[in-house]
Amino acid sequence: MVTRRGTETAVLVSVQEWRRLQSAARPSLKELLLSEQIRTDLIVAPRGQAKRRPGAPLL
Repeated sequence: MVTRRGTETAVLVSVQEWRRLQSAARPSLKELLLSEQIRTDLIVAPRGQAKRRPGAPLL
């Protein structure tokens, strides 16, 4: 444990331990896509109600 003026500042660990901690702390893309936690209903605007400009005449 490394302290700075009595406040815990850093911890020295081996490279293997650091990599293990980093991979355990961050979910993979597959885990993110499959998780129920972040899923939500897709909000889609109702169709057929858009106001459109008239098209230009074809020559």
